[in-house]
Amino acid sequence: MRISRHRCSSSKSPHPAKSPGNIRGYLPFGDSIIELSLQLLALLALVGFSAGFVSSIAGAGGLIALPVLLSIGIPPINALATNKFQSVFGTLSSTINYFRKGHIDFSRLYPALLCAGVGAAVGTFAVQNMSADFLQRLIPFLLIGIALYFWFSPRVDDHDSHPRISQGKFNWTVGGGIGFYGGFFGPGIGSFFAFAFTSLLGYNMRRATANTKPLVLMTNTTSLVIFLWSGQVIWSAAIVMALGQIIGARLGSSMVIRRGAALVRPAIILATIAMAVKLLLSQ
Repeated sequence: MRISRHRCSSSKSPHPAKSPGNIRGYLPFGDSIIELSLQLLALLALVGFSAGFVSSIAGAGGLIALPVLLSIGIPPINALATNKFQSVFGTLSSTINYFRKGHIDFSRLYPALLCAGVGAAVGTFAVQNMSADFLQRLIPFLLIGIALYFWFSPRVDDHDSHPRISQGKFNWTVGGGIGFYGGFFGPGIGSFFAFAFTSLLGYNMRRATANTKPLVLMTNTTSLVIFLWSGQVIWSAAIVMALGQIIGARLGSSMVIRRGAALVRPAIILATIAMAVKLLLSQ
């Protein structure tokens, strides 16, 4: 498995010949081109499958995909863009599956989707002019708090409980607020949405997990549009990972539908703790 870079000079063709067994992934910074071997692309497809499976259950698929993209030498901004592209397809796959099984009510959810989209757009533009250092220090402790909530709260099971706020207030506070966070920083956004659905609207774990996916899809798609506009996606890696994501997310969401809180509750606890530890170690 290998990744190689080529520099293109003005005196030569800007598109060097392909090496046997390699597929060129366009990388629009300077005049560099990345070639990914077929073996590496196969590995990335498996990584996409694993990330999609985990994300459809508990979120945190980026903990799997992003480190792999960085480890093979892809620059951070391109790794972030490529990860965002492939994760959107996994989230879309699980959203469709949950919707077909009747676990998502878009008539109640669409105002929150609009608020999440606006919040994500504002957050994505804001992060270009503001420092995210404060959030990077704060978020690990919030994630640990969410893990403790899912561990100890009697509201986290397969039964709906009484809502604490109205749907309207939820739409603009949670949809807009967490949407902004998703565009501005991002880690743990699925856990924050799931926490809000269970603690504020009283959703059971299966229903909360299902309704989280369209909101995550909206925030990620909004950010992805900006990445696409700036041309940061490495297409060969993004496409094979997206295919893996679609399959993994379909499998994971089907397991959530069958097993409910017995699967989702421990998965979210482990995922949030893993994200918190990763963020603490990176400080």
